[in-house]
Amino acid sequence: MTMTPILRVSVLTAALGCLLAAAPLQAQPLQLQPPQPARPAAAKPAAPRRIPLPPMRPADLGQPRTASNEAPAVSPAANPAPATETAKPEAVRQSPAPAPAKTRLPPPATQEEAIERLNAYLNSFTTLQGNFIQFANNGKRLEGRVYIQRPGKMRFEYEPPATTEVIADGTSVAVRDKRLGTQDVYSIGQTPLKFLVREKMDLSREGTITGASVDGDILSVRLEDRSTLGGTSKITLKFDLVANELRQWVVIDPQGYETAVSLYNLSLQRRADPKNFVIDHQRTL
Repeated sequence: MTMTPILRVSVLTAALGCLLAAAPLQAQPLQLQPPQPARPAAAKPAAPRRIPLPPMRPADLGQPRTASNEAPAVSPAANPAPATETAKPEAVRQSPAPAPAKTRLPPPATQEEAIERLNAYLNSFTTLQGNFIQFANNGKRLEGRVYIQRPGKMRFEYEPPATTEVIADGTSVAVRDKRLGTQDVYSIGQTPLKFLVREKMDLSREGTITGASVDGDILSVRLEDRSTLGGTSKITLKFDLVANELRQWVVIDPQGYETAVSLYNLSLQRRADPKNFVIDHQRTL
């Protein structure tokens, strides 16, 4: 199936979005941009659609069971033996120490500091794995796993019934559809993927920064990228000041279609199989 460049960028953008259901944050945003001159009163525009973020991973998830939830209940003996002076007390089983609470990073004071905060995070890791949930403009929800190996490599694996794969091998991005038997290949520099896989990321050089704000614990940085296939894309990156990690990005493609991708259960330790990032340019699906 042959796709026009405009249709291809819509397909690619739809393959990169996601959203996770959770209660929206209620704090009022703190704008980190110069004040704008007063304008004449006009009709109040419709409020932008708020996109909830994924819930945080429970602090005790995966920890060993404690004595209180591990030992079976014991009935008291009918005639318990009296204690003697030589009897040694039973060793007390210690519960594992709780994981230290993460400290909330102070919000950036300026837009430049906000950009540097995100740049530092994006340049701090070489591997990343986690889950994602995607919502397209029409409300369709998809879920799966994401694998990143910087520089340049990424893989999105969608759970059934989706039949799509997105693979970046360092220079190109392939969008495969197993059901349709198609594979479309693009330059990685023409997709929003480059913001996650550059060897050295500098957001101010990759696009035009249009604003930054803080809403509760979430720092949002907005930019426009004129190098994406089909025209200018608007991108919002959302960074968690408590977890110190990227939680979501939202892309509005040149045709105006919005796709959101939220991340959770992120790990920076595990390294993915290199075979996950191989594009077979001769492959027939």
